[in-house]
Amino acid sequence: MAWDSLCSQDLRRPRIRSASSWMPGSGSSAGTPSLEELRHLFCTRTHPTGHVDEVWPNLYVGDLYVARDKAQLSRMGISHIVNAAAGRFRINTGPKFYNDLPVDYYGVEAEDNPNFDLSIHFYPVAQYIRAALNSPRGKVLVHCAMGISRSATLVLAFLMICEALGVGPSVRKRHRQRSRGLLVPRRCVSWHQPKRCCPY
Repeated sequence: MAWDSLCSQDLRRPRIRSASSWMPGSGSSAGTPSLEELRHLFCTRTHPTGHVDEVWPNLYVGDLYVARDKAQLSRMGISHIVNAAAGRFRINTGPKFYNDLPVDYYGVEAEDNPNFDLSIHFYPVAQYIRAALNSPRGKVLVHCAMGISRSATLVLAFLMICEALGVGPSVRKRHRQRSRGLLVPRRCVSWHQPKRCCPY
């Protein structure tokens, strides 16, 4: 998706898509899809639905616009934010930015580059998301600049680690909930152990 077409949308009112009634374990975990199947899932896309989507109950993926819209975050009841583009990698919101909101912040300095190894952040972020979702009224926003690559990859890792979904079901779940498509760095596709190992 071109940056110009993203910017031409109504940036003041993010539309929120809700997670379906799909429940953990209802997807098939039979085998890991081939690279060609993953490519098809990643590249089949239509136009974006908005700036934020609920991809799992109380777990949202968004872009920089929703991350910087404090009024929208407050209306949504977001209690925890994971910034996958923190620090020198573009979106400097940080804990001070959210001082006036009851929000807990977790920053990941992840470069938007296919050669960046995001997998070093999978377990710490999965642990953070799990703890946040287990907290009273916990709602988590995971975002990066466009809400497509880094944030989506971290959410997929959470689904695989803590919800026991394999790569295929995780991608299909993510893809059904968001019609933006999904771009996952190739290095992360090879990290595909579909086992429930989340002690969080």
